[in-house]
Amino acid sequence: MVRTDGPRGNPMTRIALASMIGTVIEFYDFFVYGTAAALVFNKVFFPELGAARGTALAFATFGVAFVARPLGAVVFGHFGDRIGRKRTLVTTLLIMGFATVAIGLLPSASSVGIAAPLALVVLRVAQGVAVGGEWAGATLLTAENAPKAKRGKYALYPQLGPSVAFALSSATFLGTALTMSNEAFVAWGWRLPFLGSLLLVALGLYVRLNLEETREFATAKAKNSVAKIPMFEVATRQPLQVLMAALTTTTVFAFFYIGVTYLTTYGTAVLHHPRTTVLAFGIFGGIAFAVTTILGAIASDRFGRRRTVLVGNLASAAVGLAIFPILDLGTPLAFVVGLCVLLGVVGIAYGPVGALLPELFAARYRYTGAGLAYNLAGVVGGAVTPLFATQLVVAYGSTALGGFLCGLALLSTLCTLALRDTRDLDMADAPVGSGTGQPGTGASLSSPGGEFQDVGGA
Repeated sequence: MVRTDGPRGNPMTRIALASMIGTVIEFYDFFVYGTAAALVFNKVFFPELGAARGTALAFATFGVAFVARPLGAVVFGHFGDRIGRKRTLVTTLLIMGFATVAIGLLPSASSVGIAAPLALVVLRVAQGVAVGGEWAGATLLTAENAPKAKRGKYALYPQLGPSVAFALSSATFLGTALTMSNEAFVAWGWRLPFLGSLLLVALGLYVRLNLEETREFATAKAKNSVAKIPMFEVATRQPLQVLMAALTTTTVFAFFYIGVTYLTTYGTAVLHHPRTTVLAFGIFGGIAFAVTTILGAIASDRFGRRRTVLVGNLASAAVGLAIFPILDLGTPLAFVVGLCVLLGVVGIAYGPVGALLPELFAARYRYTGAGLAYNLAGVVGGAVTPLFATQLVVAYGSTALGGFLCGLALLSTLCTLALRDTRDLDMADAPVGSGTGQPGTGASLSSPGGEFQDVGGA
């Protein structure tokens, strides 16, 4: 007999795997762009600017999606909180799939001029909007269905999406690099990973269309307790939680996207490792990230979300200072060790986030609140940091970038201290208010003792 923890007889394992599969597909589409931006987009879409300026502009187009992600969190959060998690997630998957395949079909700048990079930016914005609405919905599938004692364990499944997607993206590009010349890769080979995502999207649609709505949303719908304007309620009831949660998570984004995008360029252009070597090492980096994500999520069920995230952010501060001295040894071994350490330390804090952020917000606007906090973190960590890294290393050297990463990790540590631990929260109960004078409006910030207290009413 199959054990079921989810609603209406759905096994939790099936729900968790479905959330992970969808997230893998969405982030695969996102990461193939990042890898292509690091390897070929300067030649295909910005050939007149030279290698350095073309690469910087390619990373800028990569960062555009992060700016669009909070918009996606608000738009799809609205519908996710109003009409349901399942239908919203199907829409984000379709938008992401269309945009990714369209990028693979774009003509180069040498063929159509400025229209090529402009179209690239538009499609990249579409990717950002879609992935901005993806994460919160995928995590809510597991967090709102999981038993309280195992919420961190089940919420880790969508958290595995980025690590699996990065390893898959690296493997796909590695396959093209090993089977064709550099000229063929630049001319058309880079398009294959984008076009191949069509098959993954079909798989994702099949999985998601066979899911049921989460228990918490179904209950809220039955009680007619659905927010009319979720973003308004988040902004007026829990703005501090959004800000603190975003800054707590910023280091995760910064370290991860330095690893998956900037180090691809740094390894090939600065350290002069072969492209195939760097791509192969990306697979090991993705595995390291997956392992520590699992450990971090499971540890959060035992030791608490806040404590585990604190450990991850403090460890990241130390790694920030050490990472470039390791990489700059210049050997392939030093590069793979440095990449695995950089991505591995991220997972400690990232694993608990799948449970922590949903637990911070009331069910009626949870999709919007969790998604907005997560994607605001992506703007600073995922967009600004890799773009800033290129200029910082040129001007002041790699040590300066390491110091910047360390400082960012310390800021995230301080913001983590401002949050309460939410491990023992019952998702069916509205968290306590955050200073609005109204009960049941969201988890409040930390008190010195770290315990929940009612600041808004009984």
